[in-house]
Amino acid sequence: MTLTFAGQPLLAFLLAAVRILAWLAVVPPFSTRAVPAMAKVVLGLGLAFAVAPLLASSTMPATTPALLMTVLTETLIGLAMGFLTALLFQAVAAAGSMIDVFGGFALAQGFDPLGMQMNTVFGKFHQMLATMLLFATGGHLLVIGGLLRTFELLPIGDSPDLDGATSLLQRAFGVFFTTTVQIALPMIAVLFVVDLGLALMTKIAPQLNAINVMFPAKIGLTLLLLGLSFPVLPVVIQRLTDLSMQLMASFAGA
Repeated sequence: MTLTFAGQPLLAFLLAAVRILAWLAVVPPFSTRAVPAMAKVVLGLGLAFAVAPLLASSTMPATTPALLMTVLTETLIGLAMGFLTALLFQAVAAAGSMIDVFGGFALAQGFDPLGMQMNTVFGKFHQMLATMLLFATGGHLLVIGGLLRTFELLPIGDSPDLDGATSLLQRAFGVFFTTTVQIALPMIAVLFVVDLGLALMTKIAPQLNAINVMFPAKIGLTLLLLGLSFPVLPVVIQRLTDLSMQLMASFAGA
């Protein structure tokens, strides 16, 4: 009994898996240790099966140097789109880190063994909350669907047009900083006013020992403001999901 495989469809499937696995290696939470490497490989191969019908018209490399160049190109495409996606969704975690700095929680930062980096209290909390909202609202399906749609816009073997790469990167960073400030700025402004009021209190009535009152008051106020900001986060996640799909499509040449 002899088993035979069609070489071109199999090669297209493996090259599609390379782009998808490169994307998964960058985008959280798939990029963390919380997701085993074998699970990433299985997920990448499964998603490559989903785009198999789109790969029939792709032109496969005929020589070994061309094949290696195509593998490198697909890897870079996946990493670039993954970086743009991860950058947008890190805006929520960055807002939490800014709140930690002004709320006094930055002193309690610690090492995150899953992300292999230092994290503050609310920075890590906001990152986990954003991930939970992304999966709870089905936004992860939209983002993955946007990734798979790039195979229509940018077939295997084609190189992206890098003329607008600079403006695309500027747009991604602009959305990142704008979203971070929009989330954190109202709470930072309130905490700044509280600090100013407590500083004036120490000048007016030193006997009240406002330094001892300041830290518990700021902790309670920070927790209260965070609770009031929770209803806004689903809208933010929805907006970031739409923007990440647009950025991946723009990178692919839409």
